[in-house]
This record gives sequence, C-alpha cells and structure tokens, in this order.
Amino acid sequence: MILGVALGRHAPVVVALRDGVLDWPVGRAAARTAGRACVAVDLGGAPTAPVAAIRVGGPCPEVLRPHVGSGVATIVRGGHSLTGRALEPLDTEAVRRFAGSCGLADFAVTAAGSPMLADHELEVAAVIAAEVPGARITLSYEFGHPGLREREQESIRNAALGPEAGRIADEAARELSGVPVYFARSESGLVSAHYFRRYPFACDLGRTASLARGRAALVAQQRASDEVAAAYGAAIGRPEAQVERIVQARGRAELDRALEEVRDEVLTRVVSAGAAPGSARVAESTVNPLSYLPHGLYRVRMTAEGATA
Repeated sequence: MILGVALGRHAPVVVALRDGVLDWPVGRAAARTAGRACVAVDLGGAPTAPVAAIRVGGPCPEVLRPHVGSGVATIVRGGHSLTGRALEPLDTEAVRRFAGSCGLADFAVTAAGSPMLADHELEVAAVIAAEVPGARITLSYEFGHPGLREREQESIRNAALGPEAGRIADEAARELSGVPVYFARSESGLVSAHYFRRYPFACDLGRTASLARGRAALVAQQRASDEVAAAYGAAIGRPEAQVERIVQARGRAELDRALEEVRDEVLTRVVSAGAAPGSARVAESTVNPLSYLPHGLYRVRMTAEGATA
C-alpha cells in the first residue's frame, strides 16, 4: 500500500493506492502499515527563517544587492567567469568576519561563475562551517541557473525554508513512524525526506504539481476533490532529481567527458532523493551551446529518475 498525503490549510487528506486502485479515507492504524508515504505540500505561505546571504563577486549598485528581507547580506571579493577564470582571489577573511558576527545559522552563498566552477562557494562553505558550528548552508551552484541573481534568490529561498521543512519532515516521521516518507517536487517526481530537508525549494510547489498530475490521472476515472487529487498525484510519483551545469569543451571527446561527469552527479543526486541505486537512470538530457560567449561553452541539464528504495 502506498499513501498519498495532501497538506494544506485544513486537516491532511490521506489516500491509499492498493494494487493501483485509489482508496480513501485511510485510518491512522492502516496508514502506519504502508510501504511508503508521498506528501504533497506547497510552501508558499510557510514561515521563513532570516538568512545570512553571501555573494562572491564584484561591487554593484545598491538596487542590485542581495535581497534577504529580515536577514543580512554582504558582498565579498572573488568569483569566476563562465570560462572558469578567477575574477579575484576569494576574500576569506571577509567571509569569516561576516559569518562570525551575523548571528544567524541559515546561510545562502552565491558566487559569480559557480555553475562552471564552484570552488569559491565550497571554500566559503568551509569557512562558515568552521566559524558557525551547525550552520545550515545553501550553495547556489546546486541550483545551476547561469544567471547570478536567479540562483541567488533561489538559494536564499531554500535557506529560508530550511527550518520549516525540517519541522514538516519531523511531523511526518512522527505521524507515520516506520514508514519511508517522500515529498513531491515542484515540477514532477518525488524526493526523500532527507533531500526535502536540504533542498526544500525543490518542493516549493509540490502540492500544485501533484494536483495537476492527479487531476490528469483521475478526471476520466472518477470525481475527486482537489485534496484527494493532490494526494493521489503525489502517490503515483517516482524519485527524481535534476542537475544543471555550464561546461566548457573543445571538441567532442572533451564534451563527452564533461557530460559523463554531469551524468554521474545526477545519478548520485537521484539516489540521495530516494531512488534505489540499481534503478537510477537518466530520463532526460539537453545540451545547448551558449550564444555570444567564447566557443565551447554549453549549458547542460539532466534529469534522473528511479524506483523508490
């Protein structure tokens, strides 16, 4: 039996898939015997934590500085071009001073050029971890978009949602003790509770995506409320993960090697998202040359999926 759980403003709606047949409502005792539970939740109205944002790059006008709401932000020297050339040495001392004095535990780090080369983001994370034990750190290169400000906003959002995602995951674990719990992604597929805690932004619109998927699967079969459709949409999902990178390759052989590295990364990530290792496979791959930039730069996006572990 697979559970689908829709979380919203009201009490959770729980449905069950028994040999592919939809069944609801589901009693609490029966729910705790399920093989797995798949939760659909939108985080749009969720409480957010103040974030300490660190941008690694050059100076900019005030209007283009990081936007963190009630948090704090700084810009330090460093970063890379999209070809991997260092713009400036990383100012680790400035990172150390900011991390030690900001008084926050949730950090978002965005470095210029990190989809191509993430070294400065990783170095900043190491400094933060040493300065603030137990810090929760989001690195923008894990979201992949070439645009710095787009990556930055997603990283800040991810960091801000971290504590609430942890609370939701803890509550699901208590209510469904012993049942593996997955969360619906904003686009398609599922991620493990561990992945949800680390990358809640990936599930920001999980209920919305599940509702669309559930409606498409049920309209022709039976009438159901939005809550039931969302729960059903989550229950029929599979673990999924994506990786987006910018790679530089001078010729086919070099491009193939770069693609193999991205492939290894996305397969590792989908296993972290809850896929059984032997079932993980690349479901979609796109490779596009970047226009108006030096020859040999490509934007690579891969999606992997697999069966639940």
